[in-house]
Amino acid sequence: MVLDASAQTLIRVSALGKQVTTGDAELTILSDVSFEVRAGEAVAIVGVSGSGKSTLLGLLAGLDTPTSGTVRIDGHDLYALDEDGRAALRGKMVGFVFQSFQLLPAMTALENVMLPLELAGAAGAREAARAMLERVGLSERLNHYPKQLSGGEQQRVAIARAFVTRPKLLFADEPTGNLDAATGAQVIDLLFELNRESRTTLLLVTHDEALTQRCNRVLRLAAGRLQNHDL
Repeated sequence: MVLDASAQTLIRVSALGKQVTTGDAELTILSDVSFEVRAGEAVAIVGVSGSGKSTLLGLLAGLDTPTSGTVRIDGHDLYALDEDGRAALRGKMVGFVFQSFQLLPAMTALENVMLPLELAGAAGAREAARAMLERVGLSERLNHYPKQLSGGEQQRVAIARAFVTRPKLLFADEPTGNLDAATGAQVIDLLFELNRESRTTLLLVTHDEALTQRCNRVLRLAAGRLQNHDL
């Protein structure tokens, strides 16, 4: 993926730390993590289980609060905002794709993709959701419920839902983790096609080497510390 060298910094992380207390002990999950991500970049966050990857992603998304340090998203100091302010920022500019799909079981594929548009008060939610599901190859599955879909189809619905609001920033947590190799490869292709078309900035946590190789840069975590900034 070719990156515009003049692209602005979209994410700036400074001295980020996260500690939790368990019993009488304090456990350090992240320590002094600092990096920047430019607009349009695709960045993989890798490391062994327990290295702090998902915690870092949650902090970048404002879903958890750090013990120390700052995160700035598009110029906004994320943790200077209250919970409602962080939620509003996410709704405005962030999309999510999860390993476990996180589809609402009582809603059809179409209704799941419509949901973020409806929550944002956008006009034409049904038409936009239908078009996005067609884009991901699910035009024949609009009225199917998640339990009626394969794992690959459910992840396609989740990707459609993530991109339908045209977010500036997409967070993905092990997006191929519950898929077989062939289906995972198809989902990777789709994710990067849509990312390129939408010019979205992508941060993803993954153990999938094929997915890592598609990114501009790799951030490696070990025991809660950032090890490198691969270009």
